[in-house]
Amino acid sequence: MISHALTIVINELNRHLADIYGNTGQDQAGLGNLAEGFGAGSGSGISRNMLYLSVVNITEEKTMTNLPNQIRNDATLRVTYENPPIFINLLILMTATHTDYTNALSVLSRAIRFFQSRNVFTQDTVAPDSITTSSVPINPLDTLESFKLIFDLYSPTLEEVNHLWGTLGGKQYPFVLYKLRMLDLKFKAVQSEGGLITEVVSDFHTKS
Repeated sequence: MISHALTIVINELNRHLADIYGNTGQDQAGLGNLAEGFGAGSGSGISRNMLYLSVVNITEEKTMTNLPNQIRNDATLRVTYENPPIFINLLILMTATHTDYTNALSVLSRAIRFFQSRNVFTQDTVAPDSITTSSVPINPLDTLESFKLIFDLYSPTLEEVNHLWGTLGGKQYPFVLYKLRMLDLKFKAVQSEGGLITEVVSDFHTKS
């Protein structure tokens, strides 16, 4: 689900870059792990001259931990009990790996302007192709059915930047960090089921 969510956003970003700044014939943004390093046709590592989105941290959204664990169906007068979904926040590293430093800054600026103009993505606001093109997981259980993805700019301290790039290999490229809120993860597993209480009867008796 995490991969599907990010690929949907990347599809929207690539469409925006192509429509506004001209179609270069290939995607300008994609998923990638910078810790793998760069490889030129060797089959290992990732290629240069791309804008990569990488997940560098995952945290739980604490404000959404007290949701009810039952779902009421008034039509059938039944109630099902299941664990509520987990809402997570993803810290997304967006890195321009272009060999030309000027191009890297330009592409990064264009991406920032895109998320400035549009920071909320739902199944109703993205193009249908963005949900299906190069993004549908092999297993349907990994597919997002409904979603609301919110991108907020995250400003790290110099110490956090130093730790981040030290973990990824030491070489720093033009980058920006975004916090992606709130992706809900849920596996549909009903724990129990019961009937609704529809009537309360009170019967009092008086002893003689």
